[in-house]
Amino acid sequence: MAEADLDVVIRQLAKQQNKGLMAAVKRRRNRYIGLAAKAKNKETKERYKQIAKDTMLQGAAAAKRLQISADNAADSYARSMRNAAEAQPAKQPLPAKKPVKKTKT
Repeated sequence: MAEADLDVVIRQLAKQQNKGLMAAVKRRRNRYIGLAAKAKNKETKERYKQIAKDTMLQGAAAAKRLQISADNAADSYARSMRNAAEAQPAKQPLPAKKPVKKTKT
């Protein structure tokens, strides 16, 4: 298997985390919607519905921030690798020649 570019791996991991986060947010939202359905009075029902709505908004915002951070990290890595590949290697100085010893003949 060929080596995968790390920027692609970073994006894939972020996508997996994003899916997990959104699944957790939806479970929490559904819990509050269930509590709203069981509520005895109108005020409590509205409060739970609002909490469910706010939970979804905050969770979506967190997921978006996570995705943006991962995209920035992946782009930064890809850019640094591109720059490193384009940079010319530093010229190494030639080794100094040793003086030739004269022998007596």
